[in-house]
Amino acid sequence: MTIDFATKAIHAGYEPLDNGHAAVPPIYASAAFDLENAVRGDALAGGAIDGFEYSRVANPTVDALEKRLAALEGGVGAVALASGMAAVSYALMCAGEGGGRIIAPTNLYGASVDALGDFLPQFGIHTDFVKNINDLDEVASKIGPDTRAIFAETVANPSTELLDIEPLAKLAHARGIALIVDNTVPTPYLLNPIRFGADIVVHSTTKGITGHGNAIGGAIIDGGHFDWANGRFPQFTARQQVISDDRAGEWHSFAEKFGAAAFIKRIRIKYLRTFGAVASPFNAYLALVGLETLPQRVSQQVASARRIAEHLTRSPHVMKVNYSGLGYTPQYDLVGKYFPRGVGQILSFLVDGSADNVRRIIDGTRLFSYIPNIGDARSLIVDPAHITHREVPVDARIAAGVSDNLIRLSIGLESVDDLIADLDQAIAGAY
Repeated sequence: MTIDFATKAIHAGYEPLDNGHAAVPPIYASAAFDLENAVRGDALAGGAIDGFEYSRVANPTVDALEKRLAALEGGVGAVALASGMAAVSYALMCAGEGGGRIIAPTNLYGASVDALGDFLPQFGIHTDFVKNINDLDEVASKIGPDTRAIFAETVANPSTELLDIEPLAKLAHARGIALIVDNTVPTPYLLNPIRFGADIVVHSTTKGITGHGNAIGGAIIDGGHFDWANGRFPQFTARQQVISDDRAGEWHSFAEKFGAAAFIKRIRIKYLRTFGAVASPFNAYLALVGLETLPQRVSQQVASARRIAEHLTRSPHVMKVNYSGLGYTPQYDLVGKYFPRGVGQILSFLVDGSADNVRRIIDGTRLFSYIPNIGDARSLIVDPAHITHREVPVDARIAAGVSDNLIRLSIGLESVDDLIADLDQAIAGAY
């Protein structure tokens, strides 16, 4: 039978019979696991059988989260990590390893722009930035012999610009490069990028997936459709000791040994195991609990966000509202194609006056918390230019519409009427 998203969000990836009949996945607070005997230990270490030996590589609580996320996104496997930025960094490094180039827009989350523009070049991975990631001609002009991947957000933060995934994926695949997308804002409930051709999906599970602002985490999900042995990715075809058996004279590359799952296996075996951004079992447990109510939470947040966005378009001192879920935005055709359930719970708006007016609006709210997070059950407010995008160069900030007069909201689960009243009184008081 067909299993609905809401059912998968509660049941996928976990078997009570294998966990002492516990209805809820237990927290396995153990650094390591008994190998039982020498034969089994050798088989586990060599990858001949599945199981748990050391929590830096795999843990039963974390494993349940990974399997659930893979099921929800439609991937062949997932790796949960300690943070969303660990997920972004590992995915980009795994693709660009050894001197590759990445194509990306500038309208990304601030830390991603910093990683791509300033930090990853220190590791030999460089980025070619484009103004409009949906402009296929501009993207194609940046593809060279060293290009490995295109990276973008499915819903940009804070502009809510939408990624046209399908044609971008077709362009990428025609040139032998991968499409890696950050799907944090919509969550798997609103969008499954793999269905439209994306190869790798990353998340900050801190946000909508966990949904209560109480646990940092990240995840990488592999669609399992990309050919990593196509000649552009030598790291996947080089034979490596860690997945080979030199005693038996058996040597393997990641592409040879794991096929469609080569990318996610390399993330686990090389990046997670070596760099060690390990997801805490307790945080994984909180993410699993959060996933159980993901459809209900996000549905209400989307409905409230749209009402608030519509209200702000009629509010005094508001010059512009950024929310692609409104029915008259330039990208509304993409909403029908990719986002029939809505585009998410974040929106931003531009006010007149000065940065002082912005500060007074933020300080004047009573229900909105001044927190640089999104996807929380609580409604949040922030001034991106000074907080979330502070490390983005000024020209890129302005090009992305992140000025000193921009305010971003993440809509929670409070009464939408109360939230509108709170914004009205804060805006009125600021002028």
